[in-house]
Amino acid sequence: MSFRHGLRLLYSQPCLFSRELNRPWCRYVSNSLALSSEKRASDFNSFVARTNTCGELRSAHVGQEVTLCGWIQYQRQGLFLVLRDFQGLTQIIIPQDEAHSHVKKVLYDAPLESVVRVTGTVISRPPGQKNPVSSSGHTSVKCLPTLRMPTGDIEVNVKTAEVLNSCKKLPFEIKDFIKKSEALRMQYRYLDLRSFQMQHNLRLRSQMVMKMREYLCNLHGFVDVETPTLFKRTPGGAKEFVVPSREPGRFYCLPQSPQQFKQLLMVGGLDRYFQVARCYRDEGSKPDRQPEFTQITDVSDVFRRTEIGFVQNAVNKPQGSVKAICIPQGVRHLQNKDFESLKESAKSQFNQEVLHLILKPDESLKSPLSKFLSEEQQSELIQALKVQADDVVLLAAGEHEKVCSVLGNMRLECANFLESRGLVLRDPAAFHFLWVVDFPLFLPKEENPAELESAHHPFTAPHPSDTGLLYSEPAKVRSQHYDLVLNGSEIGGGSIRIHNAEQQRFVLETVLKEDPELLSHLLEALKCGAPPHGGIALGLDRLICLVAGAPSIRDVIAFPKSFKGHDLMSNAPDYITPEELEPYHIQVAWPAAEAEANKN
Repeated sequence: MSFRHGLRLLYSQPCLFSRELNRPWCRYVSNSLALSSEKRASDFNSFVARTNTCGELRSAHVGQEVTLCGWIQYQRQGLFLVLRDFQGLTQIIIPQDEAHSHVKKVLYDAPLESVVRVTGTVISRPPGQKNPVSSSGHTSVKCLPTLRMPTGDIEVNVKTAEVLNSCKKLPFEIKDFIKKSEALRMQYRYLDLRSFQMQHNLRLRSQMVMKMREYLCNLHGFVDVETPTLFKRTPGGAKEFVVPSREPGRFYCLPQSPQQFKQLLMVGGLDRYFQVARCYRDEGSKPDRQPEFTQITDVSDVFRRTEIGFVQNAVNKPQGSVKAICIPQGVRHLQNKDFESLKESAKSQFNQEVLHLILKPDESLKSPLSKFLSEEQQSELIQALKVQADDVVLLAAGEHEKVCSVLGNMRLECANFLESRGLVLRDPAAFHFLWVVDFPLFLPKEENPAELESAHHPFTAPHPSDTGLLYSEPAKVRSQHYDLVLNGSEIGGGSIRIHNAEQQRFVLETVLKEDPELLSHLLEALKCGAPPHGGIALGLDRLICLVAGAPSIRDVIAFPKSFKGHDLMSNAPDYITPEELEPYHIQVAWPAAEAEANKN
C-alpha cells in the first residue's frame, strides 16, 4: 500500500499565455506576502502567554523578565532544568530560597516531558559555565548537562512556575540517541515528532516546499491548482483504492496520480500548472533504494559448459542468464551471518537463490560450486569478474530481469553492511543527478507476454522517430518518457503526453486492449484544441529523504504508514459494522476462518 506526495509540474509547448498579470489584486497579494515574510518569530507571541520561545534568548536579553512555555527535557537534583519547545532549549534555574519553596516543589515534582510555564529574569551564566553553540551549529541532547546550545550564554532565574499538564511515564525517552524500534516510533508518532531529528526533517520539508512554490509561482508563472481526491478508475498502472458511494454498484477511486487532471488543465489553458499532490496506490511498499557501489557482470558463458543443474536450467531459457557482483575485500568485513542474511533476503523478496564465492590468497575459489568447475572455468570466472584475493562474489542464475533485481538489492545490502563496519562508500553530502531517457513505450505483460502494457502510463507519447512503428510494430516503439535519478534513487519521472485524440484512442483500444469509454471525457477534451504538453512528477518524500540524509522516507513524513500500509498509531485500516456498510450496499465475504472467529 503506497501513499506518496509528488510535486506535479505540467507545461504546454509552446507556452501559449506568457503575459505577466498586472492586476491591482495581484500586486496587493505580492506586497502582503512580502510584508508577512518580514515578521520575526517573536511577533507570533502576541496572542499567547509566553513572551519568548526557548531558542531565542541571548546575552542581549539579560535583565529582561520573560515567560517561557515548553516541555521539561532534563532536570538535575532540583537545581535546574532544561526547557524545550519548537525553537530550542533554555536552561532554567530553580530557586533554592525559602520564599520560593512552592516554585521549587512544582518544578521538582514535575515529571520529564511535562508542559510548564515559567516566568523569571534572564541572567548571564557564571564564568566557566557558559555553553555557546559549537562551530558546526550542531545541537545534541546526548551531552546534557554540558549541552552546546545557542542559548548557552544565559539562563532564566525563575520566580513563578505552573505545570500546564503533567506527563505520565512514556514508552521511550524523547532523546535522539535513545534507540527505538520503528514500530514503536510509529505507534507513538506524536511523541516521536518531539525529537530534534524529526523536528528538523519536517521543518526542512516545509522550507523546501515553500522554496519550490516561490520558484515556480513567482519566477516562472506556474499556477498551483488542487485536483480532486475522489475520481474514477484509470485503466492500466498501479492498483487503486476503491471508495464506495451510496449509489448501488458505483464506486470512486483514489487517484494514483492526478495524471488526467493535469492534461485537462492543459486543454483548459493553464499552460504552467503544479501542485503538491497526494497519490494513492494499493500496493506493497518498496524499500528505499540507495546508490550503487559496484556493477553487475554477466558470466553466463562461463557456466554454459558446466553440469550444475539450476545454472543449466537458467542459461537454456530464452531470457535466462547467470550474473554476479564482486565485493572487493569482502572477506575482511563480511561474516557468515551476513551471507545467510543476504540469502534469506533474496529468497523472501525475490524467490531467488544466491550463492557466494570467495577467492582465497592461493587464487583458488572457496565455494560449493568449485567442484563443478574446471580449473579453466574457475580462471575464466576470476578473469571476467576481475577478482582479487579476499574478494567475495555473489552469484545468481535465472530470468534476466529477476537476476538483475536480486543482485541490485544484494549490492545495496552489502554496502550497508560494509558502511556499518566503518567503510566509507557513499558520500552523504554529494548530490549526483542523472536523466534516464529512451524508455520503451510498451512492455510485454508479465502474466501474458503476448500482450502489451504501458511502460509508463497509457498517455505517454511515442518518440517522434518511432511514430510509424506504433501502427505496425508497437513493441519496438520508444517513448518520450524521462526519469530523474539522484544518488541512485529515482526522484522524479514524466513524459510528453499524447495530445491527439485518435492516436490516444488507438493506443487504448488497439494496443492495450482497454475500453476507451472509460476515458471518454479525456478523449473528448483532446478533440477540443489540446496543445502539445508534457510534465514531470517529483517524489517529494524521496527527494527530501535524500536531502535530509534520513534512512527512510518514513522519517520525513509526519504520520507515515507501515511497510504493509497500516497506521500503527490508530490501527487503521479498521473494521466497520454491517450497519455502517448498509448505506453503501456492500457486504463483506469473510474467509472461512475469520467468519468462524467473528461468529464466536
